[in-house]
Amino acid sequence: MSPIENLTHLTQLFETMEQALIAYSGGIDSTLVAKIAYDVLGDRAIAITANSPSLLPEDLEDAKTQAQAIGIRHEIVSTHEMDNPNYTSNPTNRCYFCKSELHDTLKPLAIDRGFSYVVDGVNADDLQDYRPGIQAAQERGARSPLAELGMSKLEVRELSRHLNLPWWDKPAQPCLSSRFPYGESITVEKLQRVGRSELYLRKLGWQNLRVRSDGDTARIEIPAPQIPSFILNTDLPALITQLKGFGFLCITLDLEGYRSGKLNDVLQNDVLQNDVLQPISHNTQIS
Repeated sequence: MSPIENLTHLTQLFETMEQALIAYSGGIDSTLVAKIAYDVLGDRAIAITANSPSLLPEDLEDAKTQAQAIGIRHEIVSTHEMDNPNYTSNPTNRCYFCKSELHDTLKPLAIDRGFSYVVDGVNADDLQDYRPGIQAAQERGARSPLAELGMSKLEVRELSRHLNLPWWDKPAQPCLSSRFPYGESITVEKLQRVGRSELYLRKLGWQNLRVRSDGDTARIEIPAPQIPSFILNTDLPALITQLKGFGFLCITLDLEGYRSGKLNDVLQNDVLQNDVLQPISHNTQIS
């Protein structure tokens, strides 16, 4: 659909709600949801960001800046997924425990304040990937307006650009725990060295990237077409020194290039089939 059509449908969807609490990460998806919710509901919409070691402080500041630009009321809560060994041991359904912690934090807040809906930024493309966290959100009654309307990531960007949101082309930044292969334990120190490494590379001008953790090895992923330029134009000795300073022992470059969801390649078909998502529910109120 065109941006105008998608805007109309999103607006109509939020007009059916009296209040909405947005699970707001500061990514382009949840920011668009927060924008439309605020435009429709005003002070009856609130954006809440979960702060934990898996979120870079710089990304938290981006979320604050964007919320202020939108005008929506914005609050920050702490989540404690790092206290859960089901999360830190990094099983294949790690994301389920992360989103369980998030929505077990947001749902009581919504109920206490009289908000009937908790909504997130899940889009239609997310339903095509292995995302066990979506199940956790659904089990707790959260709604996903973008997915309900079938909006893809591209359509989210197109509508954001249509609305003149300056972050319409912001690269996706899932939580830092997604940089670890399943089975590798997650610690605060490991999250910090991954986060610092990615921030360093961003400041060098490389925006669409990942620094994957493989034990004490950092595996840098950037889009394959950019690899020659990266090698020619990056001060590699300085890069190596910097990332080793963050705690890595070996620095490598993935010659296949960046591809979203690459770490899911190791999953067996039976794992994926057992985690098929149920259809996105509509008109769900928390209770």
